[in-house]
Amino acid sequence: MDAAYDRLPLNALRVFEAVATRLNFADAAEALHVTPAAVSQQVKSLEDYLQTPLFRRRGRSVELTSEGADLLPRVRRGLDELEAALQQSRRQRDAGTLNVSMLSSFLQKWLTPRLGAQSEHLHDIELRVHTSREPVDFARSDFHAVIRLGTGHYAGLYSEKLLDDWLVPVATPALVGKYGMIPCSKDLGAFPLLYSSDEPWSAFVSDATAGSAKTRPALLDDSVSVITAALEGLGFAVARWSLVERDVANGRLAVASEVARQFRYSYYFVCPQAYAQMPKVLRFRDWLRAEAARHPLPPPLRKT
Repeated sequence: MDAAYDRLPLNALRVFEAVATRLNFADAAEALHVTPAAVSQQVKSLEDYLQTPLFRRRGRSVELTSEGADLLPRVRRGLDELEAALQQSRRQRDAGTLNVSMLSSFLQKWLTPRLGAQSEHLHDIELRVHTSREPVDFARSDFHAVIRLGTGHYAGLYSEKLLDDWLVPVATPALVGKYGMIPCSKDLGAFPLLYSSDEPWSAFVSDATAGSAKTRPALLDDSVSVITAALEGLGFAVARWSLVERDVANGRLAVASEVARQFRYSYYFVCPQAYAQMPKVLRFRDWLRAEAARHPLPPPLRKT
């Protein structure tokens, strides 16, 4: 902080404006909910700071000196600007820009299809989304919150589980009709499998074989790429249910197993404790919570 700010008599300026408006120490004291002695002390401290008298005392009333009259509009302008800045800061707690980081796959396949629903509940929040897998340093960035796929242990931060996830094999309905359902065994050699480094087949079937020798697509390095390949009919993919639920619902993909495996990680809403009670952060979290509560279970887990 600038050393000049340490000496700036902000409270005395507020008292000066109150006295100058009413030209009466007692009335100013009543308006400020302090004693007349306190008002007098603050005015004296300001006069000492400026090395000039600001008021002439005339009995119980006062009048401004020429120096006081010159200072008054400037003080009012400064106090008005300070009040406007503080009010703007308060409004930004309720609305305005909200910076959030999340996985690209979650944004593309889960959040984006739901963004139309946010207009009603979050109409005055400007959502700015950054996609990354990297940890966020809240102290060195302007992020308000992140959505992360993990275990929920984020030291020193507020963390709330939003959504569990499951692994399910998926393929186009035509491919499932041709090859049948994925068996609950390690022998998958008869199936054209798509391979993802994010969700390997070994996470669904232990020691799963490499798939059909005649169909070996390249290893895809992210979840959305392998889902896109499955949508193109290139093979069966093991995918997170959160990312394929919409494609299954609209018939573009079919779940190709009677089994769903719970994924080792869940989605968490994470933010600094200082932001955990900020109104716009809470509103976004509550909207995500409601959307997550409506997210259906994968077909193998649904009760008949």
